[in-house]
Amino acid sequence: MTPPPRLILATRNAHKTAEIRAMIGGRFEVLDVTSFPECPEIAETGTTFLENARLKALGISRLLGGRVLSDDSGLEVDALGGAPGVGSSSYGGREGDHARNNARLLEEMRGVTDRRARFRCTMVLAAGGRELAHFSGTVEGRIIDEARGALGFGYDPLFIPDGYAATFAELGEDVKNTLSHRSRALAQAVAWLEQAT
Repeated sequence: MTPPPRLILATRNAHKTAEIRAMIGGRFEVLDVTSFPECPEIAETGTTFLENARLKALGISRLLGGRVLSDDSGLEVDALGGAPGVGSSSYGGREGDHARNNARLLEEMRGVTDRRARFRCTMVLAAGGRELAHFSGTVEGRIIDEARGALGFGYDPLFIPDGYAATFAELGEDVKNTLSHRSRALAQAVAWLEQAT
């Protein structure tokens, strides 16, 4: 039996890896850069999700054989001019501190009536330091005024997707993985990969 093709994710974020692995199922062997300790951190110096995703995909694919998929994603709040945007993971002042990020967002949104927001994800697929394709997905919704739910990560406890009454952190990964920004971008990436192999 032929083993599934390998797909390397240009991330050290265990939550992202778990989400993508769950969404892809057994179609690919999904690894991330924690399996390759020689890989350096890639500085995300871009001003857009696409620029940051491209930096990571190209940087890692220059070092490792095979196809590399990167993801840059975040939350865009209309009333905040699109913030936190590309700074979503450090919005509270410390990289990856979800509690501080959520606390700052709640503070910024206090008294704001326009609660519209979206999660945006951009993915870049690369091999050998060359971009093969890029993909984007969004999910529209709104920000609530207090955290609800214990599932998910990041801003999930504050975001209710359109058409639902529960936050991503209440809906759980089975529902989230069918409608999230990441699932929408990943579906395009998987379709591209399956057509290319």
